[in-house]
Amino acid sequence: MTNGEVLKTLAHLVGTPYAPALKDTICALTGRTRVVGPNEMCTHEYDAERIQIKAGADLLIQGFDFN
Repeated sequence: MTNGEVLKTLAHLVGTPYAPALKDTICALTGRTRVVGPNEMCTHEYDAERIQIKAGADLLIQGFDFN
């Protein structure tokens, strides 16, 4: 699944509250195995399979990144 396809697949999650259990849902929906939550640390090395969940201070999901 391309990054564009991932964004379309996960679009319904934008604006919803983040909960750690969503990581499993995102893996199931996208087939990607590396999902990083909004306040979790990760390496700066390039990982084409990584999805980073972006959320505000209120923990509402704002979007997704692929760095």
